[in-house]
Amino acid sequence: MENEINSKAKQENGEIEIRQMELDDLPACFAIGEDIFTAEKWPNLYRTWDEYELLDSYASDGELCLVAEIGGKIAGFALGTLIEKRRSAWIYGYLEWIGVRPDIKRSGVGTRLFKRLTELFIERGARMMLVDTEAENHEARQFFRKQGFGNETKHIFLNRNLTTHPGYLKRKASRQKLKKRQIKVPDVTQEANQ
Repeated sequence: MENEINSKAKQENGEIEIRQMELDDLPACFAIGEDIFTAEKWPNLYRTWDEYELLDSYASDGELCLVAEIGGKIAGFALGTLIEKRRSAWIYGYLEWIGVRPDIKRSGVGTRLFKRLTELFIERGARMMLVDTEAENHEARQFFRKQGFGNETKHIFLNRNLTTHPGYLKRKASRQKLKKRQIKVPDVTQEANQ
């Protein structure tokens, strides 16, 4: 199976190897995601990108989690999953996350990861592939269009800061009162030794 997942191609900056993600790859992949999905640039993506997101994908759909390596160093990753709906003949391949080190953008790494993940989806019976990104992420939208995606639809994502909500303020006040009231419990071990 590992040979099935491995795929190589020559690039000007070295040989790119696409392979199944391994446990030891998680820190490097997380770091790449942290470099790309920043709160300043993509606040909605940043709120969902964390170590648990990566770990959950790896634990549940490890065979659809890929890395790209150049010279033994992780250059990018792709996380996919299959979606099967009850009472439907359709299986969907969903590209959850794709990321390439910012210093090697436009080197073909993202395209190679995407193509290999597409092959894996097809091998597992997917009839349609889904991906989403922020509407303002023009670079990602261009990349996905280049890969053959179309039928863009807008999805509105709303958020609300709850720190001004009366329930939040009440809870905060209660916690502060508790902190002030904390009773110091004497160390029973010291009293027993006396």
